[in-house]
Amino acid sequence: MKPPIQPSVASRHSRPPMERMLQIHQAIQAGDYPNASTLAESLEVSSKTAQRDLDFLRDRMGLPLAYDSQRFGYYYTEDVNAFPTLQITEGELFALLVAEKALQQYRGTPFEKPLVSAFQKMAAALPDTVSLNLADWNQTISFRTSAEPLLNLEVFDLLARATARRLQLRLIYRKPGRSEGEARVVDPYHLANINGEWFLFAYCHLRHDIRTFAPARMTAVQLTGKTFERPKKFSLDNRLKDSFSVLSGAGQHAVVIRFSARAADYIREKKWHPSQQLRPLKSGGLELRLTLSSLAEIQRWILGWGGEAAPVKPPELVRAVKQAARRTLAALR
Repeated sequence: MKPPIQPSVASRHSRPPMERMLQIHQAIQAGDYPNASTLAESLEVSSKTAQRDLDFLRDRMGLPLAYDSQRFGYYYTEDVNAFPTLQITEGELFALLVAEKALQQYRGTPFEKPLVSAFQKMAAALPDTVSLNLADWNQTISFRTSAEPLLNLEVFDLLARATARRLQLRLIYRKPGRSEGEARVVDPYHLANINGEWFLFAYCHLRHDIRTFAPARMTAVQLTGKTFERPKKFSLDNRLKDSFSVLSGAGQHAVVIRFSARAADYIREKKWHPSQQLRPLKSGGLELRLTLSSLAEIQRWILGWGGEAAPVKPPELVRAVKQAARRTLAALR
């Protein structure tokens, strides 16, 4: 007679913990009086793991679990109508739905599959007593973006893996307005979604500085075979602290912008920057003050208000907006 096949280490630990504890609960409910040794054999885990599961059922899940020294096993001291699943309030479930809607911006990225899987697992663990009508909320909440970034999923997946595992990359990167790409070797520090667009913050060995790269402008990406150590002092929050969006500079500009009465309410409704200060004007308009390290993004933002916003300071910003406005007028002739 052949000896029984012993389970491998991988198979012994492949059963999810919640599934194990549900089986333990069922054995106790059936009056089997299981203990750590018998559970270890039936569940194909160690006795220590089985005992930890029992302790978790009693201490963390609040089940009335006790040990019977005469029967050498565990039992419930009072009736347990159902195995406790994920406890969640209606408000928490609603917040979860809003989060799922917000995550629609990750559709088509390598994050989509694990995110969908995570939400499915949470949904399966929800108690049947939650009365929130998800179908109704599904028709009343959505997130939309005016311009969806185009991503090469193979490139994006490689960027995500390299950033997480600290793997050095070789890029062919094309700057805006350039027809030819430029070879770069970079250490990817952080991959961020800012205002619906993805950016890679990486140390560029060509420029000897941290630079910002848009994945859509990468025509080729490959691993160099080298690893790197991310500096402990690197912080994306600190790097972007004085930027208006993504671009940061070495300067410190005191920016003053005046908005018409028609645009004033829109400005009041948002926090555009941590440094912002608002001052109402007698005309009904509004003055916005910011401290920024770069003027490139704020210039484009002002022009996007179509004449409802006018820069007051600094002088170089005023000149740049005037020149851009003249170019626009010239293009319309």
